[in-house]
Formats: sequence, C-alpha cells, structure tokens
Amino acid sequence: MHTPWLCLSLSTLMLLPIQARAQETLSDAASRAKDAWSAHDAEGLVGHTSTLILQIPGADASSALERPQAIELLRRYFRPAEERGLDITAIREVEPGKGFVELTRRYVVAGTTELRRETLFLGYRLVGLEWRLAELRSAP
Repeated sequence: MHTPWLCLSLSTLMLLPIQARAQETLSDAASRAKDAWSAHDAEGLVGHTSTLILQIPGADASSALERPQAIELLRRYFRPAEERGLDITAIREVEPGKGFVELTRRYVVAGTTELRRETLFLGYRLVGLEWRLAELRSAP
C-alpha cells in the first residue's frame, strides 16, 4: 500500500540540489578570526580547535591548552581592551595543510587614551575542509 504523501515527499527530496561543502580557504579563516577578535568573541576565535598553543600575556606558552582554558584566557585578555582597529597584514600557506595569518591590532586599555599596537600571529592547520587555529602568539 502506497501512501501518497510519502511518494510525493520522496520525489520532492530527489529534486532538491545537493550542496557539497567546499573547502574553506585560509583567507576565509583569517576573516573569521578578524571578526571574532574585533567582537571579543573568544569561542568564535578558537572555533572547533580542541587544543591551542597560546602565547599572550598571562598565559603559559609551554604547552597546548585545552579549548575551555584557552577560551577563558582569551576572555580575560580581551576584557580591559577597547579595539580601535584590526588589519589582516599577511596570509600564507607555508606548506600543504599549514597556514599562517598575521593581524595588526590597535587598541586602548579601558580608561586610557594611549593607542597601543600589537601584532598577532595565528597558526592554522587544515583539518578536513576547515582551517583550525592551532597557535596564537602576540608581540608588541
């Protein structure tokens, strides 16, 4: 016994286009990182990374951090800062599956007017179809 709505549903599904997920580019990952940093979105910056080498003031860079710990340290790092500008200054795939992004940050510490600059170095690894953050280092 055929159920008419079931046949209609199956035939309708067969007509829907199948969208294959395209591989993300390193430029896409750089833009996503810039947007997340500008919004002080630590979770968005870390993404699906399970561990992260983090070298920022207040973090011990001697070993990789688990995702929740890295997110918390980034939140603390963001807290006193007011962003004034963030530019992507370099994007390079240094070898297949490994990439590098450089950001130049301008910010002030809350309650002050002195403009500070910082260079952020983000190391990425290609996992499946997605570039994932593996390392984040800052330099004045």
